[in-house]
Amino acid sequence: MFSDELANISWEETTERIHAKTEADVRRALAKEHCDVNDFMALVSPAATPYLETMARLSKKYTEERFGKTISMFIPLYITNSCTNSCVYCGFHIGNPMPRTILTEEEIVNEYKAIKRLAPFDNLLLVTGENPAQAGVPYIARALDLAKPYFSNLKIEVMPLKAEEYAELKGHGLNGVICFQETYNKAHYHIYHPRGMKSKFEWRVNGFDRMGQAGVHSIGMGVLIGLEKEWRTDITLMAYHLRYLQKHYWKTKYSVNFPRMRPSENGGFRPNVIMSDRELAQVTFAMRIFDHDVDISYSTREPAAIRDHMATLGVTTMSAESKTEPGGYYSYPQTLEQFHVSDERKAVEVDRALKRLGREPVWKDWDACFDLNTSSRKIHA
Repeated sequence: MFSDELANISWEETTERIHAKTEADVRRALAKEHCDVNDFMALVSPAATPYLETMARLSKKYTEERFGKTISMFIPLYITNSCTNSCVYCGFHIGNPMPRTILTEEEIVNEYKAIKRLAPFDNLLLVTGENPAQAGVPYIARALDLAKPYFSNLKIEVMPLKAEEYAELKGHGLNGVICFQETYNKAHYHIYHPRGMKSKFEWRVNGFDRMGQAGVHSIGMGVLIGLEKEWRTDITLMAYHLRYLQKHYWKTKYSVNFPRMRPSENGGFRPNVIMSDRELAQVTFAMRIFDHDVDISYSTREPAAIRDHMATLGVTTMSAESKTEPGGYYSYPQTLEQFHVSDERKAVEVDRALKRLGREPVWKDWDACFDLNTSSRKIHA
């Protein structure tokens, strides 16, 4: 399990190593075709700041070699804001005195239909709070079943599950799982997650192993920028985690995200650091140079101008017209939201903007028939 690997990596020593990197280390990393985590540290270090333009050119080169000029489009659907956790930064905090919503089957289907009227979305991300008693695996499985007539690629962003539960959901059409570790700083993790299942650091960080063991086709990971002042250390530990997963579950496809904190209903929490646009660009370029094949995703947390610009330089997946409240597309557009979005453009506007930039928005890029393992099982059935 990755928690065993992580126990041998010191947060403090990693931070020191990053800040000790020199311009010579950066140039050495930029000259390599394939970088290791030590090179990644150099690329996200302050020493790399003067090399941002060089990094941008390399990032664009590697992105277009692997992905062409395509941008995969997806849309999140929050089907409940009911949550038993007390994450200090989240609008779904159990202590927030707001009405909680768990969409019914009819309401879920109405949301699917409303999404299809926005744009030809075929990549759907189902999102829930963490309330396994009222919105657990059976509820998620039913939501996946109801989605099949409308969407080909189904992913979830829910509480970490057991390996057998991920395997069960695969039988209901699940293709991918996204889970943010939020921070890899175990010493501080409980400050941000004091109560609830999410307070269990090992259970969350080892959830990615359970996804891999279940044979999940696509795994998305990320850290929440703003929790830890040393965001470079958090992202470096995510790079370690990515390499570990690729080694142990090499048939799986991976994506990464670096969401910067946005205002939420839990307005009492203030980020410990504000990542600048240039720093966000730097870490995006560093990740692409580090791993040429990983999907890099930007959500509507980021401003439109940043998303458009980075779509030409390294980003390969984007959401559009996102609502972060349950039923936000049709049923309950004024329900408690998890966070406020920044890019509020309509999906068709995002589509036009990307095309003007020479990008090709892709609304459908996966189908069960493309899965060789699934096809093989059908052929021999």
